[in-house]
Amino acid sequence: MTEQTIRLPGVDDDTNALLKGLHEQLTDATPRNEMLSAYYDMHRAVRQVSNVLPPMYRSLALTLGWTAKGVDALNRRCVLSGFSWPDGDIDALGAPAVWDGNMLGSEARQGGLESLIHGPAFVVTTRGGEGEPAALIHFKSALDATGTWNARARRMDNLLSITDRDDKGNTTGLVLYQDGVTLTATKDGAKWSVDQQDHPWGVPVDPMVYKPRLRRAFGSSRISRAARGLQDAAVRELLRLEGHMDIYSFPELLLLGADESVFKDANGNIKPVWQVMLGRIKGIPDDQDQDEPSLARADVKQFAAASPEPHLADLNALAKLYAREMSLPDTSLAITDVSNPTSAESYDASQYELIAEAEGTVDDWSPALRRAFARSLAIANDLSEIPTEWASIAPRWRNPRFLSRAAEADAGTKQLAAVPWLAETRVGLSLVGMSEQQIDDALGERQRAEGRARMDALIAGGVVANAVAG
Repeated sequence: MTEQTIRLPGVDDDTNALLKGLHEQLTDATPRNEMLSAYYDMHRAVRQVSNVLPPMYRSLALTLGWTAKGVDALNRRCVLSGFSWPDGDIDALGAPAVWDGNMLGSEARQGGLESLIHGPAFVVTTRGGEGEPAALIHFKSALDATGTWNARARRMDNLLSITDRDDKGNTTGLVLYQDGVTLTATKDGAKWSVDQQDHPWGVPVDPMVYKPRLRRAFGSSRISRAARGLQDAAVRELLRLEGHMDIYSFPELLLLGADESVFKDANGNIKPVWQVMLGRIKGIPDDQDQDEPSLARADVKQFAAASPEPHLADLNALAKLYAREMSLPDTSLAITDVSNPTSAESYDASQYELIAEAEGTVDDWSPALRRAFARSLAIANDLSEIPTEWASIAPRWRNPRFLSRAAEADAGTKQLAAVPWLAETRVGLSLVGMSEQQIDDALGERQRAEGRARMDALIAGGVVANAVAG
């Protein structure tokens, strides 16, 4: 991002000063955030490799997908499946419309991905315009948004969101969220136009933060310094291995008593190295200038080529170290000395650290998503504040353990045997492994069947009453 000074017309000095500070804050953080994105997108170039490696190998586009795998492995265990309200009917509040209209299942996964890469992602809730859902929920990356966290109130004091940039990276569109006020600004040529909207929602922004700490409210990236260092070391090892592979498959030969004519073509030109190596040497002429026959015959000494095993062993060790850093089992990355777990217990044990990481991650993300969803429901219902009875609205997360349907159904059946009445509820159906869609279909079909049964009973009752009356 290039240096840029933004001053909006018709806006007071304090607001312009806040905008300037937040824009500088975003600009300062951009290089690091772009570097983290480059690791995830596999665009990160390795640093200086040893001087003994020929320059041609440094230009190879070798990379590893370890960073993306480490991030995605956690993110795919943190799946938002919906919201529940134990104290009421959340569907009657319009929850399905808000969920579907904002594609919240997919958007939440993308927001979680940005949180894992950069530390924070931001959930913004606003009123929809014409042709849009009544309430909008957007997720913003730390590459495009920054703000000030109020540690006492546990909320954002403000947020700057960049909505558009030109081809040089300069900001041409932004939204500044403040307490009860939203400023939307767009730049056309050299002129800024500003729109101000007042609302009763304070700062309608909630941060989704990975691993927040008291001294780091916006958390840390999952792509830690240790993970980056290990990936760089592994890519350098790949480059060394690539260079070694061009050498080790050919034995080393020493020709004693032969002149350079054996390396020339019919025209007397020195053959390219690859022709000599691939064509091998089929015959070496005797040296006619030697009187001693034993000296006239050239001698060939062969030395076994060096094995690439040290490179492979180092790469395997780096893979295991990286797996430890990312709380992954060795089977995710290592190439040797690993075996897949053969039982449910051993599989669960191999995934224990990743499962614990996923459970902690969704605990940290839940407050932001709960607040954002409750606010969106209030907006959709034309309320000016969130009712206190909505405090029990909470996100539902998919089980971070990847259980087979048979195992999940077996465990659920045992729980339902202890509490039989749960079988008549959504919770009970989910325990036996049914998806949300299957639960909706099952309950819908049951409701329709019960309706038909009541209708048949009413019809039958009417026929009997008519017969008695007649």
